[in-house]
Amino acid sequence: MESIRRFVVFLLASTLTAAIAAAQPAPFNEAGVTMGHWHLTSKNVEADKKLFLAMGGKLYMPGGLPLLMFPGLYVNLALASGEKGDGGTEGSVVNHVGFIVDNVQLRVAQWKAAGVNVLPGLNNRLDQAFVVTADGVRMEILEDKTQTVPIRNEHVHLWLPEAEVSKAVEWYAKTFGGTVGTRNNQPVVNLPGVQLRFARADTKQAPTRGRILDHFGFDVKDHAAFVKRLESAGIKLDEPAHTIANGNTITYITDPWGARLEIVQRAPLGAPVQ
Repeated sequence: MESIRRFVVFLLASTLTAAIAAAQPAPFNEAGVTMGHWHLTSKNVEADKKLFLAMGGKLYMPGGLPLLMFPGLYVNLALASGEKGDGGTEGSVVNHVGFIVDNVQLRVAQWKAAGVNVLPGLNNRLDQAFVVTADGVRMEILEDKTQTVPIRNEHVHLWLPEAEVSKAVEWYAKTFGGTVGTRNNQPVVNLPGVQLRFARADTKQAPTRGRILDHFGFDVKDHAAFVKRLESAGIKLDEPAHTIANGNTITYITDPWGARLEIVQRAPLGAPVQ
């Protein structure tokens, strides 16, 4: 009996360790970068918190502000200033963002039972769905039956005029140490924890700043070194690097097409709230 008890304890500990590891950001690349977060300026923080918890997020409260953790991603719901955004993702440079799940139909059924409004996939695809927050942040849900976690971060989809796409691909790959590839005959930049996808828009899209999805961000291993990398490439900071109440060291840049990007060296989060 004692050996069985020890095996059960070991199995539970191993499962917990694997789950914790899966929730961590992907390892840094050679440029010291990994995917960090989406930052929403929600008009109804409690509603969005409920939605992301139903989708499998773990709640933390660093600096007293809600943050939801998914494998490969943090989702912030509010700015420390309390500002609210205006305008969803459609119509902005970041048209939508995306998760990937192990089984779309299973997860959709679970989310609907928890009160999440889930939209069907395009052309009634069963391996795709969409979730849109009440404020208009559009999230594409795709499927990978081989993954070992129910849900993880997958992509950010930028929409740009056709003449700008190749420039943006080169800029993101160079700035963040990404690798260029293709998906469905469209260019992508692969970075740890995220795929940046680029689509051709008919017209110039609006900047992200001031919208509900105000910006997305990358975590970096050495903030000072990465800022030096940016400045040596001629990229201007939107504001000086500084440390905020939750212990993170941050700054912002804006890409040449209007997507606001936060650069973060992240302090420990502490224990989840739920």
